[in-house]
Amino acid sequence: MRERDVQAIGTRRGARVGWRTVFGIVAVAMMAQVSSAPAVVHVLPDMTVTRDSGTVTGGKAVRADPTLQEVLAAFDRAERALEKQDLSSLMQFYAPGYNYHGLHVEDVQRIWGEVFEHYRTLSSTHLFSEMKIVRAEDGLRVELTCTGGLYGADVQSGARITLDSWFQEVHYLVRDRQGWRFLGNRGDAPHSAPFSSSPHHPLF
Repeated sequence: MRERDVQAIGTRRGARVGWRTVFGIVAVAMMAQVSSAPAVVHVLPDMTVTRDSGTVTGGKAVRADPTLQEVLAAFDRAERALEKQDLSSLMQFYAPGYNYHGLHVEDVQRIWGEVFEHYRTLSSTHLFSEMKIVRAEDGLRVELTCTGGLYGADVQSGARITLDSWFQEVHYLVRDRQGWRFLGNRGDAPHSAPFSSSPHHPLF
């Protein structure tokens, strides 16, 4: 993590994030940055699941939640496509109505195409700390709080680098006949990117 990220975490989130969550985030993020290991998708120990009927806590009960299991399966499918650099399969993760600050599905497809052109052995880290299941006009939606990063090896130099990282980003997912799909994020649009015209925050 960059120093300014650590300072921002301490200032804005310190009172809201348990020490186990912070420890898990730092440990897994550090491992992901220095290795080419497969993707990491983790439910953090103090994760909660909230729906109309109440809030579920406790690792075993949270992991047993059927909606969470479906969401984890969707991310697993996306991660397998990422590792294979299978653009067609990866794009199945995105809902047709995807929108992030004016970026739509076709924009995300272009960005992933550029990532696949410039990087190899791609992997990502997803650490989930909260999930809210809400009813919208078009059906159920999930608001999933995630911390993580996207990593890859530069094609030219071979150096493994962090392409993007995020802290407690809220992912919106919607369920259709193909399962849970990515609808967008809550948060500001990124101001910088590793290479021109490719803002990475929309990707995961």
